[in-house]
Amino acid sequence: MNIFRLAGDMTHLLSIVVLLLKIRTTKSCAGISLKTQELYVIVFFARYLDLFTRYVSFYNTVMKLFFIGTSVAIVWYMRYHKVVKQTYSREEDTFKHYVLILLCFILAILIPLEFTGIEILWTYSIYLEAVAILPQLVLLQRSRNVDNLTGRYVFLLGAYRALYLVNWVFRFFTETHKIRWIPWVSGLVQTALYVDFFYYYIKSWKNHEKLKLPA
Repeated sequence: MNIFRLAGDMTHLLSIVVLLLKIRTTKSCAGISLKTQELYVIVFFARYLDLFTRYVSFYNTVMKLFFIGTSVAIVWYMRYHKVVKQTYSREEDTFKHYVLILLCFILAILIPLEFTGIEILWTYSIYLEAVAILPQLVLLQRSRNVDNLTGRYVFLLGAYRALYLVNWVFRFFTETHKIRWIPWVSGLVQTALYVDFFYYYIKSWKNHEKLKLPA
């Protein structure tokens, strides 16, 4: 594992820690899209089904369990915690995420990595993760004013994917392996979705202002 892959993993992990910290300490999920979090639950379960059939390393197993467990915990907090669920921005979180679920599944069947059940589900998770942030970005644009912890969470999610792109470029020039169009193209799409958010986030950070997104 190279430094860029490790940095990407740690940034992804940190984004989840920031989100859980926000929910647990403030007892609020305001500004967080439940629909995006539900998509991540599907992503991690579809991707890590091989947890029970294929052992890679202790690190790999721990990370898989962490992402599955924390994604389920976040959805539980937002749906069932008696205090947190009352702060959910239901009227602003209206993105039809079931469309993404269906379209990505159809695409995974049509263009999988391999025509086996595990690989179709893995491909499905890659496609779905690429667009899972869309409900969150739409919610933030509707609410416009973004609190610090929510802004950091979304920024870290985008940074994690950007670091993975750097990792793929690094591996392309330093290792001998097959070209993997599915994760590469999906990663580019996913990172591109964050570009507008990155611009306003960095701009607000440089000017020491509260993050505001355009209507």
